Amino acid sequence: MSFSGFLVQLLNGLAAASSLFFVAAGLSLIFGVTRIVNFAHGSFFMAGIYIAYSVVERFASNIGFWPSLAVAALAVGVLGAVIEMLLLRRIYKAPELFQLLATFALVLVLKDAVLWLWGPEELLGPRAPGLAGSVSILGRQFPMYDLFLIVAGPVVLALLWLLLTRTRFGTLVRAATQDREMVSALGVNQAWLFTTVFALGALLAGLGGALQLPREPANLEMDLHIIGAAFVVVVVGGMGSIPGAYLAALLIAEVKAVCIWLGVVDVFGVSVSFSKLTLVVDFLVMAVVLVWRPWGLLGKAQAPSRYVGMREEPLRPASKAYLVAASVLGLVMVAMPMLTASSPYTTVLLIDLLIAALFAASLHFIMGPAGMHSFGHAAYFGLGAYGAALLVRALGLSMEMALLVAPMVAALGALIFGWFAVRLSGVYLAMLTLAFAQITWAITFQWDSFTGGSNGLTGVWPSEFFSDKRMYYWLTLGLVAAGVLLLRRVLFSPFGYALRAGRDSVLRADAIGIDVKRMQWLAFILAGGVAGLAGALYAFSKGSISPESLSVGKSVDGLVMVLLGGIQTLAGPVVGAFSFTWLHDVVARNTDYWRAMLGAIILILVLLFPQGIAGSVQGLWERLRSSSWAKSSATSSTAGRDAS
Repeated sequence: MSFSGFLVQLLNGLAAASSLFFVAAGLSLIFGVTRIVNFAHGSFFMAGIYIAYSVVERFASNIGFWPSLAVAALAVGVLGAVIEMLLLRRIYKAPELFQLLATFALVLVLKDAVLWLWGPEELLGPRAPGLAGSVSILGRQFPMYDLFLIVAGPVVLALLWLLLTRTRFGTLVRAATQDREMVSALGVNQAWLFTTVFALGALLAGLGGALQLPREPANLEMDLHIIGAAFVVVVVGGMGSIPGAYLAALLIAEVKAVCIWLGVVDVFGVSVSFSKLTLVVDFLVMAVVLVWRPWGLLGKAQAPSRYVGMREEPLRPASKAYLVAASVLGLVMVAMPMLTASSPYTTVLLIDLLIAALFAASLHFIMGPAGMHSFGHAAYFGLGAYGAALLVRALGLSMEMALLVAPMVAALGALIFGWFAVRLSGVYLAMLTLAFAQITWAITFQWDSFTGGSNGLTGVWPSEFFSDKRMYYWLTLGLVAAGVLLLRRVLFSPFGYALRAGRDSVLRADAIGIDVKRMQWLAFILAGGVAGLAGALYAFSKGSISPESLSVGKSVDGLVMVLLGGIQTLAGPVVGAFSFTWLHDVVARNTDYWRAMLGAIILILVLLFPQGIAGSVQGLWERLRSSSWAKSSATSSTAGRDAS
């Protein structure tokens, strides 16, 4: 370690901070005005570098390199405006989580669109004219293009500051950030304000992507890689704060740079690899900041939106018709292995469907009745899966005993993480759960001697009695049914009523003596344990487990299942899990562009069923019942008048 190396790493951090700031600034603008947590923002970044590659290749000789990058950024801005007008404008009054589901579907569509247009290979762009060389700093070479990026970040920050503080448009944006409904009430065309802001945010993301063309090759994984980091920056800086986004980008990029510079260091005789911390250091920073300052470095509590979506209906005990239908469905599920004896794959798929249903039900338990949004629920699924695998491999326990103990391992993780998480709310709570999940993933991914590292653990098979897939299916069906019924029973207990009271009104619940945070913490632990059971069942069904079970993608899958089925109904997570898992399997096996098709299907379902599949069916059934009751009442009154 030398001072020159330290200085060069700090400069690398400054360049990385500028690149990250472009994306985070656009994401912060969009959230501040529209309140949409735009999961597709990373796709705009990816589109920026791909479009820049094509524009530079075809037109740079005529219009120049730098104008080509500007054209690419403008094209992404136009794409953002079109998406906002055609899709997002239709769902602004929907619950925020359904907007998140729509933007997730956009990620799938845009990824396959890029794949179709540019192919799967990485594309390396040319060097920037005039900035292709390097400069010597204390005897070390540093790219001139990175020096340009270091300057570009503060320049864009200054331009955004002037736009937001010295123009009428900026005044409207800041006003909408505080209270967007009041801005509309004052006569401002809210629709066009939202479109303009969304286009500006997309343009900034596209600019960030275009400026990466001389630094790194364009690839199809850039969208998910950048969106996680951008979310972290926005949350650490404070949602809606542009200076906060730049400060957070600087902090995170420099901490990463210092970790790279430190490398492997002996701490009290123990070798600590700081370079490996770069996988998770941004989430560590976010966790620390949110625990210390819940609204971010320069943020503040967001004004509550008057658009709260559909009114939350009270949960009601199951009707006789519902119980009969559930019983019939249960009998059909029990008989499925015999009905599909000629298709062994169907039994395997049904096991996956059941495990997904239990995982989704556990997430719904804390998202719906408890009102806590979690972006990192896969942590408990993965802890249960790894707990079961390690109990069998390391301690030699039987599968049956592992299925009992593994949920306790996941519940222990939920106990620790939940203690911090329940002290936050909204997006900040969701992002803290994501941070804990990523920290757990990083530990699992790098602890080769214990968890198998990136290779995971293999040889985790069911016991001899359940080695037959049909027997394991019936075991899974029984445990999944028990888990779902347990969660349902809890919701109709005094604890469940107290939990929903805290969700609906914290102040009123507190006034009548309910410890809301304690109730939420207990709910977090219970949901984590049930998710751990799902993870343990998954490990034995596949015979192996890998860090992918704790990844962001797994958490997103759970969110999609809950929202697709309907968050306001108890059957919603089960319906959503079956629908999403089945669609994913069918679409992926029948087309190369399965992401786009799956995303399009999700978008259609979001637009047609804003309450989710089960929620919309339930609403239709209640309307039909009300209509028939009204008709029967009218008939009875008419008959009474005729008789008199």
